[in-house]
Amino acid sequence: MTSRVGVDTGGTFTDVVDDTGAVVKVLSDAGAPARAVAAGLGGRRPGLLCHGTTVATNALLERRGATVALLTDEGFADVVEIARQDRPSLYDQAADRPEPLVPRDLRFGVRGRLDAAGREIEPLDLARLPALPPDVDVVAVCLLHADLEPAHERAVATALAGRGIDVTCSSDVAPEFREYERMVTTIVNAYLRPACRPYVRRLGEMADDVLVMTSAGGLVAAVEAAELPVSLLLSGPAGGVRAAAAAAAAAGFEDAVSFDMGGTSTDVCLILGGVPEPAPGRTAAGFPIRLPALDIHTIGAGGGSIARLDPGGALVVGPVSAGADPGPACYGRGGSDATVTDADLVLGRIPADATFGDLGALDEAAAKDALSRSGADAAGVVTVVDAAMERAVRLVTVQRGVDPSQLALVAFGGAGPLHACAVAEALGMAAVVVPPRAGVLSAVGLICSPRQRELVRSWPTPGDHDGLADALDRLRADAAAAVSDFWSPDPVMRRPNDRKSEEVAVVTALDCRYAGQSHELTVDAVDAFPEEHRRRNGYARPGAPVEVVALRARGRRPAPVSYEGLGPGPDRRPAEGPAVLTEADCTVWVPEGWRAEVGKGGAWILRPFRS
Repeated sequence: MTSRVGVDTGGTFTDVVDDTGAVVKVLSDAGAPARAVAAGLGGRRPGLLCHGTTVATNALLERRGATVALLTDEGFADVVEIARQDRPSLYDQAADRPEPLVPRDLRFGVRGRLDAAGREIEPLDLARLPALPPDVDVVAVCLLHADLEPAHERAVATALAGRGIDVTCSSDVAPEFREYERMVTTIVNAYLRPACRPYVRRLGEMADDVLVMTSAGGLVAAVEAAELPVSLLLSGPAGGVRAAAAAAAAAGFEDAVSFDMGGTSTDVCLILGGVPEPAPGRTAAGFPIRLPALDIHTIGAGGGSIARLDPGGALVVGPVSAGADPGPACYGRGGSDATVTDADLVLGRIPADATFGDLGALDEAAAKDALSRSGADAAGVVTVVDAAMERAVRLVTVQRGVDPSQLALVAFGGAGPLHACAVAEALGMAAVVVPPRAGVLSAVGLICSPRQRELVRSWPTPGDHDGLADALDRLRADAAAAVSDFWSPDPVMRRPNDRKSEEVAVVTALDCRYAGQSHELTVDAVDAFPEEHRRRNGYARPGAPVEVVALRARGRRPAPVSYEGLGPGPDRRPAEGPAVLTEADCTVWVPEGWRAEVGKGGAWILRPFRS
């Protein structure tokens, strides 16, 4: 029996890698993603299934979530709609924010109030909690200053649970200040939970134990993931970034950019000193999500991205994708749209006899016909999609003050190694690294990622740091306990804790800002803030008071399987371009003027001749 398996569900393919390094790639099933997971396992029942999922992301993007009611303080029911009063696109008069996930008639006020320090100034009136419509699936509770004192929220949740209502509280989801972001994050969690719970339970039937990747790049128990699905919005891409950082370091590059081009999208992330750049939150489907995440930038450019001419006759590629069903025209599954994969096949970058996953041989005639009918030229399609991906890499490097000439581009995903050299050349990057098992690297990252929990607490007195060290010690202990505990209240998910708590490593951090600023930076200690501010913003303010607004702790227990422990993968040989290098899970295009050498850890290192 295989002890540990990583399964990454993408928009086109579901990838499976086990702790022996064996690889399986099957087509995803958008309507029943668990079915593709079962197909990839092929009847095996692993001891541990580490999973990266798109279920939460797709449910939010496609607005297929639950009917949610919101309970908040009287007079604050419209915070979710007022938002920050900024426009998504300053000069686009037709642009607007997405419609709130909770309509106005399902937002209710609760009588009771806490002040800005978390002290009660008006008692909570549970007798006046509203009656809820019968079609409400779940209730989001977000009361003012519950990040400092959750007592009112807990009381409301207990009262609603007594009615048999499913409740999610902001103090459990995102206990940080800023009411709008905390409220939206809580609503999104409530919106996704009924869709994600059954899926996670279905996974629980396929393995002895299940861990799920979060947006922050760590694995949590399935029962935790089911209760906090808002933390899974970057689940699959985060696994890829983890493995890309390890692959880059193994190949001798501590600084890099991960470049994950799959069938539907491309995800990029800056890696400095072997560590992926973190972000305190991100925007998903237009909604601010106030939870820790890796700083991954995603664009709608993948192998399945559809090429078309716009009304002005200009060539456009993506963001719409042909997905897995029907997929690109060359898949021979009834697709008629021309895609990037069709263009790569026609240009000879993909061998005519290649097979993808459980597909048969690709249909080059169908690809040529689709391109002809679309009016698109294969070379033009590749040029347009490469330019879009170059802009994405530029955003996480040049636009953040990082010189790309010192970075490697770690190419993976089914299509990443086909396009990486063009992107790297446009930006003058040091090299392209194609790791072993590049086509399934996100699944590799899943089995090699740590069990991890991220905790955050608001600090009630930003300008007063008395007691800060004691508060960090308490949060450190909580993080260690959270990542050590395998016990679950759900008997279906309950597993024994067979790991030693002393293996847990905990790091703490602070969100700081200069007094008067409206944004924060996360640093290791207060005295580290000025230099970090200088690095990020180009200046510091010597002698200016520094405020602390939040405390963070990350508990981590290492995975028993390391990236290096999987071995070098398939045997590789040096090559000079133009050349096509094929493997079971991906194809690598080496352009003219480039050479591919085999580097440390079995990775291909691609560089132009001049370097």
